[in-house]
Amino acid sequence: MINMVQNAKNQAAELTMAAYQAAVADGTLPQAEVKTAPVEIPKDTSNGDFTTTFSLMASKALHQAPRNIAQALLDHMKLEGTYFASAEIAGPGFLNFRLNDSWYEGVCSAVETEGAAFGTNDSLKGKKYEVEFVSANPTGPMHMGNARGGVLGDTLSSVLEACGADVTREFYINDAGHQIEKFALSIEARYLQIIKGEDAVPFPEDGYQGVDITELAQAYYDQNGDKLLNVSEKERQDTLAQFGLSVNLPKMKSDLERYKINYDVWFSESTLHETGFVADTVNLLTQRGWTYEKDGALWLKTAEIMRKNMLKAGKKPEEIDKLDLKDDVLRRANGFYTYFAGDIAYHRNKFEVRGFDKVINIWGADHHGHVARLKGAVDALGLNGSERLDVVLMQLVKLLRDGEVVRMSKRTGKAISLSDLLDEVSVDAARWYFNAKPDTQMEFDLGLAVREDSENPIYYVEYAHARICSLLRAMAEEGVTVPKQADVDMSLLSGETEKALIKQIAQFCEEVKVAARDYDPSHINRYLQELAACFHRFYNACRIKGEEPKVQAARLKLADDARVVLKNGLKLIGVDAPEKM
Repeated sequence: MINMVQNAKNQAAELTMAAYQAAVADGTLPQAEVKTAPVEIPKDTSNGDFTTTFSLMASKALHQAPRNIAQALLDHMKLEGTYFASAEIAGPGFLNFRLNDSWYEGVCSAVETEGAAFGTNDSLKGKKYEVEFVSANPTGPMHMGNARGGVLGDTLSSVLEACGADVTREFYINDAGHQIEKFALSIEARYLQIIKGEDAVPFPEDGYQGVDITELAQAYYDQNGDKLLNVSEKERQDTLAQFGLSVNLPKMKSDLERYKINYDVWFSESTLHETGFVADTVNLLTQRGWTYEKDGALWLKTAEIMRKNMLKAGKKPEEIDKLDLKDDVLRRANGFYTYFAGDIAYHRNKFEVRGFDKVINIWGADHHGHVARLKGAVDALGLNGSERLDVVLMQLVKLLRDGEVVRMSKRTGKAISLSDLLDEVSVDAARWYFNAKPDTQMEFDLGLAVREDSENPIYYVEYAHARICSLLRAMAEEGVTVPKQADVDMSLLSGETEKALIKQIAQFCEEVKVAARDYDPSHINRYLQELAACFHRFYNACRIKGEEPKVQAARLKLADDARVVLKNGLKLIGVDAPEKM
């Protein structure tokens, strides 16, 4: 796909190196070991559209003042047939390039040619990625952390796909282990209380206290009566746990689908235990010499594994000693495998069985201590977890209304769940706001999310798209349609706001790449806000309807290009691009 920003950078670097070689050839500059010219977009574009620091970096090797080098480059530079109208020296030796009409035309041609594919690239083509996110315990409703993790995981997956990766979206169902035992005991207690009376049956001290547990017990009783009263505890608990999961999982799926999140795989933790894959994984670690027995339990040499990895990464031994690294239990004395053992087996399945090149987990920041331990365990299996497993840690969400923290739903009186949130604000608003930078604590202002003015960023961006669509409808009613790029005179788009809008359109390709590289899809939000701002400035400064026909055609084409890119960006983060507002 065409990336005109990268194309211009590449060309500026090639021009600089060609000018250097020409200067060497005629003796103006000495021959030296100099690498390619770094090219960037300057913060202040009044100094030029692209700049290279080649002269500054090569000064020592060439034994010349940077400005002398820059002048020699300028004297030997041939700009004919390139994207650049001129080059000039600035400051201590920067060489700045100014774009000509051919570059601006190239941007608009790329949008026209690629359409819905504009902004995509093939940098990750052939790579098989798995993104695991939300993976909430199916023992209760999804909370705000799940709401944030859902959007981050889904939009990151979209960004990776836009870079050519084959992405699997996955939900890990924690349907085994201690939390399911607690789930079963909690429903059992409420079920027996319905039959025998609340005072006759004690509730587990660490049981799940939520009203949803009582509702599950009541639902089972309404359907089946006291049929579980006289069966064994195991049968009763197993039956009630499965009933609870049969209610909660479909609800989770429907809530997530309402949130525009659809998974490719729902992976059940219990299958790892039922097939013996957890036991096999632990045996494999034992065979590799990474376990030992103590107090009847089987332990993983986590401290030794992590120390080895830290030394390899360059950490000093005395720094590692201060960390008080500890080993982990894989199999308890009672023969049951720990959650950590199951997690290691799960990741072995991802790499060894399903062959993912890269696995990305979206976790809450409270899991930060688990990251290095899991990577180390995957390393111990010989699967290179340090390189192939990445974890994105996200910070907490604080809900606000009129500046006050909100913890309870007005409708239910309970802690606000994802479902409650989507009853109060639009799905698009929720997705926009939760697609914030993962490593920062975010405040979700419920009042701002429903405002219909420029203070609300999602409204501001969607309005820009709708405004263009309204313009196109109005022009069509007068018989004026968007022209083809070949019929547009780009020299007529010479104003500051027009050129700024084209540059911002071109930047979309770069932002998609950076969002994928940083595992931070919030780059797209920030980009779209600036694109909307650039369009509004252009629209307010440059008349379209009623303008001289050739100018009108060029500006109408530019407005339509902005519409295409706004729509592409919004689609990438799972937000609608309305045509009317």
